[in-house]
Amino acid sequence: MAQILHNLNTHTLEALRKYNHIRGFEVLKDRKTTVLLLILVSILIIRISFIGVMGLMPQDAYYFFYSEHPALSYYDHPPAVAFLLWSFTALFGKKVFVVKLAASFVTLLTLFSFYKLSRYFLDVQGVVKANILLFSTTMISILSLIVTPDVPLLLFWTLSLITLYFAIFQNKKIYWLWSGILMGLAFDSKYTALFLPFGVFLFLLLTPSYRKMLLSPWLYACMLLFIATISPVVIWNVQHDFASFKFQSVSRAGEMKGIHISIIDFFGVIGHQAFLLVPVLFFSLLFGLWKMIKKYRLKFSTIPARRLFLLCFFVPVFAGFLVISFFYWVKINWMMPAYITGIIWVSSYLSDKWVRIQLIITAVIHVAVAAEIIFYPVVIKSDDTWVGWGELAKDVQQLKNSYPNYFVFSADDYKTSAVLNFYFKEMIYGKNIVGQPALQFDYINTNLQTLAGKDALFIDSRPDLKINDTASPPSFLNKYFDQVKPLPSIQIKRENRLVRSFNVYVCHKYDPYGYLPYTTDNH
Repeated sequence: MAQILHNLNTHTLEALRKYNHIRGFEVLKDRKTTVLLLILVSILIIRISFIGVMGLMPQDAYYFFYSEHPALSYYDHPPAVAFLLWSFTALFGKKVFVVKLAASFVTLLTLFSFYKLSRYFLDVQGVVKANILLFSTTMISILSLIVTPDVPLLLFWTLSLITLYFAIFQNKKIYWLWSGILMGLAFDSKYTALFLPFGVFLFLLLTPSYRKMLLSPWLYACMLLFIATISPVVIWNVQHDFASFKFQSVSRAGEMKGIHISIIDFFGVIGHQAFLLVPVLFFSLLFGLWKMIKKYRLKFSTIPARRLFLLCFFVPVFAGFLVISFFYWVKINWMMPAYITGIIWVSSYLSDKWVRIQLIITAVIHVAVAAEIIFYPVVIKSDDTWVGWGELAKDVQQLKNSYPNYFVFSADDYKTSAVLNFYFKEMIYGKNIVGQPALQFDYINTNLQTLAGKDALFIDSRPDLKINDTASPPSFLNKYFDQVKPLPSIQIKRENRLVRSFNVYVCHKYDPYGYLPYTTDNH
């Protein structure tokens, strides 16, 4: 990792020197350039320091839960993220620091790969701009600190584009084979990678000078290797009634609002994408698309081939999810792959002035985020936080000491169960205990009949921080247990401020057949 950092810094500084030589001044003698370098170094230091400072996120824990149960694939995502975490924790141990390190290391490889890719499309000035823009985004900070399937996805997405560049523009046929494998590995990271082969065919169809490649046997060899590489995911889905494919397609489509258009959701997506990229970059992409449409008016054959290549891997993902956002809440990470080529494309026209403004804004954002992570001035009333999970695990362990042989479960989606599974050796169950769909928990230790007649501790997260030690238990518990009693709540404080709250219930004599409209036997 140290060697990669050294190489990346060496290449970047050399590019900066060339850039400033072109512009007629030396890097270290130019005040503006020195300030920019200081901002970049500061952001890097913040990210590296947070590897050891930031607590476990529920997403980290959930995908680590994947890694503890090796499989060809998983219910809501393919297996690459599980292999990533398994390899790092096998080498360095099961620690929060190691989980964060895995995300940071792979994201560093993505940055280096992006640097290589940008050199094939931009001059020296453009390369410097593109790499500064990507490095400055909140997106890279998130990818560096929270393990999700997007972490390996963006690496394999970027590597796929590099090999596709050589296959198409350099006519190096062997790179078609590498492209098939890398696109397959991107799909093994996240299903969004289907936009990669789509982008290939779209580019070849829209570009007359390269259209003949549609008949090339190398292209179809590439697709065959893509299919072979994704076969573990396909096999798992065949074995499990296509559960994952259905969840990510039919299930999500069924949640859409139909013909009802939500302007609030659309502007919500605009807001979180502007935060993800930092507003200057995000709105530059929107402005660039408007200018492109105005200039070319959908006459794709008049767009330069290399620029069109970048757009074919940017516009379908970006515009596609923007349209969907009118009908469905698009999550903050779904558009991430689009920005790899989008940033390279926008760097060809974005001025130095706006790059500097981007860096100033991102510096302010990162300082604010640093203050929040270290001092936690704003309490996040959500389970999507890094605060309090370690303390919760210690308190639950004390409860376990007082109630030996009781199994533990939670029912707030996956978050509390996943985090406790990270800290405990025994299985902590999800909401399948009470007959509700529980994502990957429906596929691990699903023979709930073995728990029949046992007692349990139910940990109920209260993101609203409301405390009521005598609160009536949730009604669904009464369908599965003979008796349910509240225990004193778990309250986690920082400097006498309540930051997390969990209601606790002791539940007697579990009956797995209490009420099962949804059963794990269906899988």
